[in-house]
Amino acid sequence: MAGEIKVAPSLLAADMGDLRRAVAEVERAGADYLHLDVMDGAFVPNISFGAGVIKALRRESRLFFDAHLMVEEPGRYLEDFAAAGADLITVHYEACRHLHRVIQQIKGLGLKAGVALNPATPVTMLEDILPEVDMVLLMSVNPGFGGQSYIPETTEKIARLAEMLKARGLALDIEVDGGITAENAAVPARAGANVLVSGTGVFGRADYAAAIAAIRQSAAAR
Repeated sequence: MAGEIKVAPSLLAADMGDLRRAVAEVERAGADYLHLDVMDGAFVPNISFGAGVIKALRRESRLFFDAHLMVEEPGRYLEDFAAAGADLITVHYEACRHLHRVIQQIKGLGLKAGVALNPATPVTMLEDILPEVDMVLLMSVNPGFGGQSYIPETTEKIARLAEMLKARGLALDIEVDGGITAENAAVPARAGANVLVSGTGVFGRADYAAAIAAIRQSAAAR
């Protein structure tokens, strides 16, 4: 595993009518990252928000901005998201015609780079790109909608990726996105994940600080 457990509330589950307040509250509540799900209505069957929203929120927050681009050919938009204030940009293996080029573009903008896999895409597809990235994001739900349940087969997939990284001497973050709550956070963490995205598991609770602390404590007890 790359490091200590980090909790990344997903803004997709927040009150879209008051995002500034939502971001400020999870920052005060102890979030490590802010997970920003950017959806284009083409790669996934939903539309969320874009670089303009992220830029507005960046002025209000010191959180690490974890931008997850669920968009077709994301290389077209990287400069926009870098200018908006993203700290890390993750692109989907399935959405990039030339993945290596896109990862190099992200690095060239001075940002950390991640690559994401949908549930049905095997981790072996990443063998040749692993040395170039800072993080791998494994989707534990099918992308496009919040509030879904964790896909159990993801756990074995995390473990396979962790073994691949260990065999290559690579210390990358393994992020998992989808259906994670305090009740099941130990499952992906035990398999090797250290960045846990949680939407309704945080924003769906009355006390954000308690929700984040519970996810972190559950994961740390792996």
